Amino acid sequence: MSEATADAVVIGAGVIGSSIALELARAGRHVIVVDKGPGAGTGSTSASSACVRFHYSTWEGVVVAWEAKHGWERWADHLGAVDPTGLARYVRTGVLVLDFPGFHAERVLELYRKVGIAVEALSPRQVRERFPALDTGRYFPPKAPDDEAFWADASGEVGGWWTPEGGFVTDPQLAAHNLLYAAECNGAQSRLNVEVTEVCNAGGAVTGVRLSDGTSIAAPLLVNAAGPHSAVVNRMAGVAEEFQVTTRPLRQEVHHVGQPKVSGVESLPMVADGDLGTYFRRQPGGSLLVGGQEPECDPLVWLDDPDRYDPAPTVPTYEAQVTRVARRMPELAVPPRPSGIVGVYDVSDDWIPIYDRTSLDGYYVAIGTSGNQFKNAPVVGQLMRRLIDACENGHDHDRDPVAWTTPVTDLNVDLGHYSRLRRVNPDSSFSVMG
Repeated sequence: MSEATADAVVIGAGVIGSSIALELARAGRHVIVVDKGPGAGTGSTSASSACVRFHYSTWEGVVVAWEAKHGWERWADHLGAVDPTGLARYVRTGVLVLDFPGFHAERVLELYRKVGIAVEALSPRQVRERFPALDTGRYFPPKAPDDEAFWADASGEVGGWWTPEGGFVTDPQLAAHNLLYAAECNGAQSRLNVEVTEVCNAGGAVTGVRLSDGTSIAAPLLVNAAGPHSAVVNRMAGVAEEFQVTTRPLRQEVHHVGQPKVSGVESLPMVADGDLGTYFRRQPGGSLLVGGQEPECDPLVWLDDPDRYDPAPTVPTYEAQVTRVARRMPELAVPPRPSGIVGVYDVSDDWIPIYDRTSLDGYYVAIGTSGNQFKNAPVVGQLMRRLIDACENGHDHDRDPVAWTTPVTDLNVDLGHYSRLRRVNPDSSFSVMG
């Protein structure tokens, strides 16, 4: 059996795994990235809406997203390498969050103030004046289009709050490629089109992995960033039972409306519309991207096998999401045929990721990213490097959570927030939202 050696193996070449590989390689470790796909970002990352927004309901959620925004804005500097394939680009659009019952706006706004994020509360009249394409009717709670109440008149009006920061990344798969290329410039290697079949260990510590092509890699560090396959890898490692917060693969759809003929659509920001259960933003070239915020009326499609699912957008989901946006933008026509992308996300019980060590020495996880962590990719590699360095030097993260200070914004993050041993966080928004 052919055996390679490395200081660390990262399972998963998505945007999260590639970011971790970059930071571990920068720290001087010889890293090998393993992925069952043909290239970086060809799995869940390729189905991301690539939204960059900050309205999380926890300190850590806001701080990490805010820090990551600075990485996207200075993407070439963050990478430290020029990918000949090209660079993903950050487009700043601003973000409008429409209010709805149950969303703790004051909590989020207070976090914005503490972090230093510019934000402005808008009345319904101000929303209409600034974004005339939008109707400000209140339709909460979200309903399915075949519900007679869906077409009921508005029960009031919605205001919201606006931040000029935020936007989206033009090509999420390219962003992952950029990160992996930068990692390789720092000495990392990649093994693609191959699966991990065994996590090897001895004496309670990782010793490496065996692969589906019959080869193996000996390494004292292993990072599970396998996306929707993360639970399978945890079972291989024998640590699944210790997780208090678990993960499951979830099928998700994001839809496109080409060149909508709506007055003012060209000036629309990213809109988070919890009142109707959607989010939407314009795309380069003028099309509209539409996603859902998991309202109670929409069934969630959990998968037993992340490799077995319908990869085509479905008419019911398309009509539900796009018709809701048409209520918010009355001039929007709903095309008869669905257009969009389908992906599988690795969703945790509280939709907050698990960035942690485990009881198997040398085995770390960056999982449960729940469709909302693409925006944090520039930061995840850094915080995982901090966590790994501390634990490998004897720090007991389970008893005394590692603290991390964001390098650009100089804010403190308790990495225990992402612990596998935490209880489900009731302050989570339980949503993908990009």
